[in-house]
Amino acid sequence: MKANEKENKDFSNALDTIIELFNNLEDDEPLIEFGQDVIEDIERAKKMYGQNIINERINNVVREILSLLTLDEVNKKDSTDEESEEAEEEKE
Repeated sequence: MKANEKENKDFSNALDTIIELFNNLEDDEPLIEFGQDVIEDIERAKKMYGQNIINERINNVVREILSLLTLDEVNKKDSTDEESEEAEEEKE
């Protein structure tokens, strides 16, 4: 049996609703919390120069800053353990 146009539309709407519910299950926590003034400047820069160029330049700046830090001593397992500990502390 082939679905008619109304059934296709209903299915599409239902699928959109399920995807939206799934996306809302988990809170998105930003990697970096920019100040409102920085957010506004980034938005203006994206309009003027394009999103790809601004993303590339911000990534380059952050990469350069991170290269100045001694991050070799921290491995991924340690940071995952710290995040778990912080989450447990927040629950208490």
